Amino acid sequence: MNVVAIFDIGKTNKKVFLFNENYQIVWEKSVNLPETVDEDGFPCEDIAELRNWIVFRLSEMQELKEYILKAVNFSTYGASFIYVDEEGNSLTPLYNYLKPYPEALKKKFYDKYKGEEKFALKTASPILGSLNSGMQIYRLKEENPELFAKVAYCLHLPQYLSSLLTGKYFADITSIGCHTNLWNFKKMKYHKWLKKEDIADKIPRIHDAGHTINIIGDISVGVGLHDSSSAIIPYMINFTEPFVLLSTGTWSISMNPFNDTPLTFDEMQYDCLCYLQYKEKPVKAARLFAGNEHEVQTKKLASHFGVPLDSYKEILFDKNIISKLREINLKRYSSSDDKYKILQESPFEKRNLSDFKNYEIAYHQLMLDIVAQQILSTNLVIHNSPAKKVFVDGGFSKNSIFMNLLAEAFPEMEVYAASMAQASALGAALAIHKNWNPKPIQNDLIDLKFYKH
Repeated sequence: MNVVAIFDIGKTNKKVFLFNENYQIVWEKSVNLPETVDEDGFPCEDIAELRNWIVFRLSEMQELKEYILKAVNFSTYGASFIYVDEEGNSLTPLYNYLKPYPEALKKKFYDKYKGEEKFALKTASPILGSLNSGMQIYRLKEENPELFAKVAYCLHLPQYLSSLLTGKYFADITSIGCHTNLWNFKKMKYHKWLKKEDIADKIPRIHDAGHTINIIGDISVGVGLHDSSSAIIPYMINFTEPFVLLSTGTWSISMNPFNDTPLTFDEMQYDCLCYLQYKEKPVKAARLFAGNEHEVQTKKLASHFGVPLDSYKEILFDKNIISKLREINLKRYSSSDDKYKILQESPFEKRNLSDFKNYEIAYHQLMLDIVAQQILSTNLVIHNSPAKKVFVDGGFSKNSIFMNLLAEAFPEMEVYAASMAQASALGAALAIHKNWNPKPIQNDLIDLKFYKH
């Protein structure tokens, strides 16, 4: 059986899948790798551990007699650079995009390049510090010029992992065009600051997301994609009517490929931005750190109520609990003068867990708070667009409280849970379809469950 291997590397979970020619998963493995720390003691990905795991899984796959490995591709989290020398050796840790960015250095940069508002609009990049991955390059150059002089290539994580197999160095538009501060969306090319700072020569040439390189054994290796952009590919192939995709993981990202209204600076304040999808078309998107919030707060709930960490998986939507909690919560988000402040804080963090009689009620309140944020975030990309459907994939698509509350919030939309929860991995496989798979792509890749208000 011919298969394609996709390494789907999240911040928390690292997964690898084998898809057959009908894009069904026939084999999979996953792992949570321990983090290490950088030179400042800040937690970061252990790139050596990740490298070793990928090499181990690849050799394991090639021993599987029932499968013929035809291609490999990568889908990974974004905003993460690896700096390599001419031989491809990594010169630094894989710095964490959550690492605080020095205020003085940030001010120096934006003052030099026409101020935050103009720069942010030109690059479709809200001011996010280390999450603007181009700012990580600028920081390394300014803080450690001797080390930076040794850097031959600045590679986003998907392209670094691809280079481990090919020895070739590329950039890809889905990584470059994602709140990086690197891309001028008005001119659709790299921003001129890269040349002014002598960085441009260290960023490889952009290759199409469908590009592959053949390695020993006639295996086609893709250049890799940013996971959020990869996740939208199966939907773009399967559906022609306008839709919004809510991709949920550590981040909940609302993506609307059918919204071409210009991004405003006000929208950027609420983490709204533009991605470039694999065919270089802008996608209006809004991000919310909802999966992380869920992880943090469910740990607190488990500790407070003395229950197992994953107890929330047994909790089903109860409209009576929701009604009672809404009666108690006199201060409704919709009545707030500045409701978008909700997006920049954790409503549940301020709650006293002793006010809740049991875990089930407290968990319903947590989901009410998260969905209140999600509604505001998703509305940023739905507004002024023709979209009439919302597809939810990833972790929250399996959460009945999340899905029922979301359907209630958008009565004029059709809200679906997508059972194809591995959208980013499937997207990475589909991106290189023509280079390994002789069969036509079927349009039944996604199973949907409709949630009626």
